[in-house]
Amino acid sequence: MAKYKNRTVKLNKPSRGDVKKFKVFVKDRSSGRVKKVNFGSKEMSIKKNIPARQKSFFARFRPILAKVKGQKNLSPAYWAIQSWKKGFKI
Repeated sequence: MAKYKNRTVKLNKPSRGDVKKFKVFVKDRSSGRVKKVNFGSKEMSIKKNIPARQKSFFARFRPILAKVKGQKNLSPAYWAIQSWKKGFKI
């Protein structure tokens, strides 16, 4: 548990978002502050149970994540990849 804008939030636990489809609160190691990471499109559905779509998604997003400098879990691409993996629960 951590504080974000005077409210208690769970760290590294994705939930339904307000601006985007999902949000997650992450602690920034360099500054020590809690940041909110928004990811996912509200208009699109995740169809991760179709292997061809999952393969295509990973082919698009893994190079994007590779370009991220610094802490990976502050990136929306990191959390988008996590959401496409098996066992991801909201």
